[in-house]
Amino acid sequence: MTRERTRVMPVGVVVRRLPGVTRWQKWTWLPVSLLPGAAPADWKMLRAEGDAIEYHATTLSLELHHTQTEAYLIALSDKVPSVYVVMRAAPELAPAIPIEVLHMTASAHEGLDYADSAEVFVEKVPMPPGLIAWVREFIDMHHEEEIFYKRQRDKHRIDLEEEGIGDPRIRQLADVYRAPGTRKKDTLQ
Repeated sequence: MTRERTRVMPVGVVVRRLPGVTRWQKWTWLPVSLLPGAAPADWKMLRAEGDAIEYHATTLSLELHHTQTEAYLIALSDKVPSVYVVMRAAPELAPAIPIEVLHMTASAHEGLDYADSAEVFVEKVPMPPGLIAWVREFIDMHHEEEIFYKRQRDKHRIDLEEEGIGDPRIRQLADVYRAPGTRKKDTLQ
C-alpha cells in the first residue's frame, strides 16, 4: 500500500466586512470561516446583515505535507483548531476591496513564520469539524514520534593544554595577557 505524501483540498475563505471603529479606517475586513471543498469564487457576496457583509472571497488550496505532521498536531491541539489565513493590502487598483487573500496553511510553524513579516497579516480561522477530521486522518497516516537521544560527552580532555592564551609574540610566561610593546621599565620612566 502506498501512502500519499501530500494531500490537497480546495477551501473557500469567508471574509466579513464591518464598519471601522476609527475615522481613519472606514471598514474592517476579517476572515471568519472556511468552506471545505468550495468552488472557485471572487468576492461573491454571501450574506448582508445591516452594515456587516460576508463574502466568499476566494478559494485556495489547503496542502498537507507528510513532513509537517508535528506542526499540524500543534494547530489541532490549540484551544480552537485553526487554519492560518495570510492576507495583504490589495493594490490601489481595487479600492472597493482593500485586501487580498494570498495563502492558507494548517501548519502552526508556517503560520508563525508568515506572522513575522510586516508585509502581510495572518489571522487564525477556526476549522470546521470535517476539515479537522481530514487533517487528523492525514496525521494518523504519516506522523512518527521522534525518539529523543541524549548526546553523550566526548571522553577527550581539552583542558590539559593552554592554546590561544595571550599573545604568542611575548616570550615570558609571567604575564601572558600583557599586550606586546608594553614593559614595566617603559612605564616607570
